[in-house]
Amino acid sequence: MKKIFISALALTTLFACGGGASTETAASTDSTAVIAGTIKIDGSSTVLPITQLVAEDFKEQNNKVDFSVAAGGTGSGFKKFIRKEIDICDASRTIKESEAHECDSLGIKYQALEIGKDGLSIVVNPQNTWLTSITVAELKMIWVPDAQDKIMKWNQIRKEWPNEKINLHGAGHESGTFEYFTEAINGKKGACRTDYNASENDNQLVQGVAGDKFALGFFGLGYYETNKDKLKLVAVDNGAGAVVPSEATVMNGTYAPLSRPLFIYVSAEAAKKAEVAAFAKYYLTQAPTLVKEAHYIPLPADQYTAELAKLDAFLKGLK
Repeated sequence: MKKIFISALALTTLFACGGGASTETAASTDSTAVIAGTIKIDGSSTVLPITQLVAEDFKEQNNKVDFSVAAGGTGSGFKKFIRKEIDICDASRTIKESEAHECDSLGIKYQALEIGKDGLSIVVNPQNTWLTSITVAELKMIWVPDAQDKIMKWNQIRKEWPNEKINLHGAGHESGTFEYFTEAINGKKGACRTDYNASENDNQLVQGVAGDKFALGFFGLGYYETNKDKLKLVAVDNGAGAVVPSEATVMNGTYAPLSRPLFIYVSAEAAKKAEVAAFAKYYLTQAPTLVKEAHYIPLPADQYTAELAKLDAFLKGLK
């Protein structure tokens, strides 16, 4: 297996060339059938590294299947999903009620599949010597809408910290990470100051924090893990003590409130194509290894079994 590194993000990643639309369906596929076609995926930049690894592995075994993999953010991905522009939406949050209602009104059926877990990372520059842990209340003090033009310097959070401007970096508004973070920290989804460097491209956020001693940022754990030589991880204290995100602390719930599930959403129309159905199954069977390789947290084995059973029932219902 060739490893895909999380490099500067291109909006669309194509795996190989050629391969026309498939004439096979999920209902007619057997274990010996050759599948072909193009699978279109968009959505979460957090989930992107996992999907890239699964797509490249799958491509090695099914060389007539090509991939278009993009990462415009979970919200943007769901918009394309609803417009039927993509087959699968990578998501770092569950589908919103408004998005689900729109799918229902358009007759779009889908299946949500949990593929792993993530701990949102609070990060600073390695030259930051004053910050090793931060409380949830302090994060809220920094990020709430009322903080704009008011909470501007480090010593406004703790008086012993530097009298220097806090340069903030975080997920853009189309990102599921943005919605999860604002709800978990600020108490309301989407409630956030706007005077910060916002991007759906996590690599851009990494670069911003890595190049600035006075920066503070947040993004998925995988992007910290693959850039830990450039970043410093900050422990979060929710009142029960300071905790850093890890496989153990995310799974046992002690890294709270910034632990979250990760998903792929597969449309029924797309899943009728053999290549999409096979890829979704492959994703779940390989997730225990590839989620970890992408530096996220795999689910327990019995949960992957349950997700596969959910997918099988969904596919049978399409026949």
